[in-house]
Amino acid sequence: QVRLVESGGGLVQPGGSLRLSCAASGSIYSPNTMGWYRQAPGKQRELVATMASGGSTNYADSVKGRFTISRDNAKNTVYLEMNSLRPQDTAVYYCRIEQRWYSSWGQGTQVTVSS
Repeated sequence: QVRLVESGGGLVQPGGSLRLSCAASGSIYSPNTMGWYRQAPGKQRELVATMASGGSTNYADSVKGRFTISRDNAKNTVYLEMNSLRPQDTAVYYCRIEQRWYSSWGQGTQVTVSS
């Protein structure tokens, strides 16, 4: 079992910034990939950004240049710095860990970008 706890969501103005955090605990092995996905109302869940334990990253085209993923392997924590936020970024953001055993989803945190 792996537990993922997200924090940092909330309401922000267009053009603003937000920082999400996700702390993992439980059966965590290396290598693994941690990352963020999001789901807007009426839409499929989509990849936002991922980062492998070795440091490689992957970003959705829609967030490249605006979002930055980082992680602290010692703390089993992944972060998502979101800048230049747009209303279309509004979604529930889910943390994800993928590994050989015990892959898991977090419960999600709401991000709302609105004037």
